[in-house]
Amino acid sequence: MFKKEKIKDLHYTVTGLISAADLQAAADEILMEHGKKAKLPGFRPGHIPLNILRQKYNTSAITEAIDKLMNKDLNEYITEKKLRLAGSPKADLAAWEIGKDAEYTLDFDVLPTLPDIDLEKFTVTKKIAKLDEAEVEKSLENIRKSRSIAEKQSDEYKAQNGDTAVIDFKGFIGKDAFEGGTAEKHHLILGSGSFIPGFEDQLIGHKAGDEFDVNVKFPADYHASNLAGKDARFAVKIHEVRKHKLPELNDELAKSVGHETVEKLREHIRTILNDQYEEAAKREMRNELLDILAEKVKLDLPDVLVEQELNMAKQEHDRTHANCDGDCGTDHKWDEKKERKEAERRVKLGLILAEWGTQNKVEVSRDDLQQAVWAEASRYPDPKQVFEFYNKNQNALAMLRGMIFERKALDAMLTHVKTKEKNVKPEDLFKQANVH
Repeated sequence: MFKKEKIKDLHYTVTGLISAADLQAAADEILMEHGKKAKLPGFRPGHIPLNILRQKYNTSAITEAIDKLMNKDLNEYITEKKLRLAGSPKADLAAWEIGKDAEYTLDFDVLPTLPDIDLEKFTVTKKIAKLDEAEVEKSLENIRKSRSIAEKQSDEYKAQNGDTAVIDFKGFIGKDAFEGGTAEKHHLILGSGSFIPGFEDQLIGHKAGDEFDVNVKFPADYHASNLAGKDARFAVKIHEVRKHKLPELNDELAKSVGHETVEKLREHIRTILNDQYEEAAKREMRNELLDILAEKVKLDLPDVLVEQELNMAKQEHDRTHANCDGDCGTDHKWDEKKERKEAERRVKLGLILAEWGTQNKVEVSRDDLQQAVWAEASRYPDPKQVFEFYNKNQNALAMLRGMIFERKALDAMLTHVKTKEKNVKPEDLFKQANVH
């Protein structure tokens, strides 16, 4: 057991001593185990004398033994005191020499004990939105558009918003063409917003055979950092313009998407929209509860977890703004005070949800995990890549499991809080909200 301990909040500094005799005895056990498989000239595996093994491997065995004995002391200590480590301890053996007693110091943080949380004292707002039939009709119109037929127009026809232009283009920054900025006979729906802002607008009014330049500015947050914020010129040629002809809204169209009649299709759309409203309302309730927990629950935080969270945020910030060339603006500067406060919030909420969820037997089932992977895969053109990614990356799967656990813990908490209803417009449900 440790001979000295110093405790400050959640940080522990303990000092232990391992005698040279105990250390060598532990090293000998390791050497004998290793000797069962070791191969040395003149000896059969399992028959190498201990003194020979010491000559060959004693230093590495001593190192392994001291780690083993320090961990043994630490595990006994935290078991007796009912502590839970917040991270790996740091060991200090600076004054130790092989053959002598080993005095060592361990520094570590422990997880806090979650105080009782009376959720019934908290109130969150549940926003209620009445379904607007105009949204149903808009969805029907989108189905018509998705099944439209793009008919080629005459060479004199001038492109309009909503038309498809078949184009060649080549992009330049200054006089130099840039990688990934060239394509031939690309089908671009004007007004779709799939290209850089301003690009599609400059094609409207042109017709087949026209060759011209389009001048745009890449957004400051463009995913390719070498292009972000840069002025660009695209040399464009239009091969043809196609106008979209929409199918009639009838039972035949409804059947093409799996419903017997237009009215049954409308009912299906209403169900989907109402489910979306419900989920959006719950998302806002979750976020409101997170704000309440962050403010109302008093909890000491392990420094090691805050520093880890802050370092990850700093690394992400540096990756995002690595190629700013001093032109990212003040909004992109690292604000240590602000970022630390946000890191503390994330750590605090993570600890609350993890502890409360565990205490209240929240579990992530295999089905929960499979549904989450399916939901993410459905957002990509090739779902198979998503499945393969999670199959090969257990850390990513563990992170996904953690996210599901936190959401389920929050939803379980919401069953205990008070709610007040508030009628809102549908668009008010879908405003972006910050998630911890």
